Amino acid sequence: MTPPQQNPEGAIDVELSEEIAEGVYANLAMIAHSNSEFILDFIRLMPGVPKAKVKARIILTPEHAKRLLEALRENISRFEEAYGGINEPNEFRFPTGGFGGPVGQA
Repeated sequence: MTPPQQNPEGAIDVELSEEIAEGVYANLAMIAHSNSEFILDFIRLMPGVPKAKVKARIILTPEHAKRLLEALRENISRFEEAYGGINEPNEFRFPTGGFGGPVGQA
């Protein structure tokens, strides 16, 4: 695998295919980790449907997971400054399950 090309200013040239650009809707994320990676499953949970489907799985190193966390914090802060606070989720807890390791939810 060749590394991404960088232009003279240091920015990475990122290619986004039409299929990926369409995105995938998910309303639940389940997170697990081992000593070497974080696994993020993005799931679509529909009312009245007993089975939810994993729509995408992303595997990150711990360092990249921490960078993602900081990027989300920064972007949520910018969003709330521009559009107001985001309501916290209600007390409903999504079902857990999964990978056999520690599990988090988002």
